[in-house]
Amino acid sequence: MLNKLRMLLTLIQLVITVTVVIILMYMFKSKIRPLRRAWGKMQMFLLGVTLDIEGQIDNKANMIIMNHQSVLDIIVMEYLHELDLAWVAKKEIAEIPWFGRILTAPDMIIIERESKSSLVKLLKESKQKYQQGRPIAIFPEGTRTDGSKLRKFKAGAKLIAQKNDFLVQPIVIIGTRKLFDSQNLKQSSGIVKVKFLPSVQASKETSWYDDVQIQMSDVLQQELKKNQL
Repeated sequence: MLNKLRMLLTLIQLVITVTVVIILMYMFKSKIRPLRRAWGKMQMFLLGVTLDIEGQIDNKANMIIMNHQSVLDIIVMEYLHELDLAWVAKKEIAEIPWFGRILTAPDMIIIERESKSSLVKLLKESKQKYQQGRPIAIFPEGTRTDGSKLRKFKAGAKLIAQKNDFLVQPIVIIGTRKLFDSQNLKQSSGIVKVKFLPSVQASKETSWYDDVQIQMSDVLQQELKKNQL
């Protein structure tokens, strides 16, 4: 009951703070990244999230790929990453009245799932963002999970990375679903572990994508096992 009450209060504050951030992004277009990062920092405080970080962000990486359990994954990376991330997001989110502007105002990459024309758009816009110095941020599973295991990676991240010879940093996030579960309307404070793995050069000549999926899956299972002990 307490967790559901906390989630209700959190949803109310998110509506308010996201509205403020959207307005500020339109007013101060040159400050969009600092505004987003400040919002991320504020959310970490308000949600009572403590980070346990292992490894380091590679600012030379052109793309970051992460497992996805909760909207808190995005909040964590918006807070942690120094650079102007270009998130790959679903069209359905961008089309939400008013609140979809949280994606359109900072010029994120909006795609329509299972659309060939959208894939062409994804490849084109990813190159443009990379040329602007913005790392691409993508969830290769394509959707949220319950956090217990990785789903098979979709082809999109692989195509983008190989097409542009990207340096890709895999990141494993543990514990966000437990703290922020929008499906079951539960929210609590606690620890989120973030493991930054070594960056990998994307290449058609190697099995880098499959190797990264295996590595991320192994790390996730190891961390979940630790937390059960």
